[in-house]
Amino acid sequence: MIYLIVKTLLTAVLVVTIAEVGKRNLLLGGLLASIPLTSLLALIWLQVELGNAERTAQLSTSIMWLIPPSLVFLAVLPLLLRAGMPPWGAFPIAIGATGAAYWVYLQVLGAIGVRF
Repeated sequence: MIYLIVKTLLTAVLVVTIAEVGKRNLLLGGLLASIPLTSLLALIWLQVELGNAERTAQLSTSIMWLIPPSLVFLAVLPLLLRAGMPPWGAFPIAIGATGAAYWVYLQVLGAIGVRF
């Protein structure tokens, strides 16, 4: 139980720190957010808990394959915001567009034989 609490707190501190840095310095905040820190933490937690390097490698490969559709969110959101849409309307639309991109992308990957 203590391990789960430490894991949760460390992850939360990381996300909050990036948001706080982003308030003060957009470039540094963007740099920190673009580094795959969440993926790194997930890979570390998986390795610590399972001790299985192959499973960790498989998760890393899955993450790599799934990066392209995640970029849809980062493309759609600023377009909507700059078009004057309020953030609380733009967020769900960008998330929906990203979900649709994931669905299409996974269909294409499945059709060419990529399996997870």
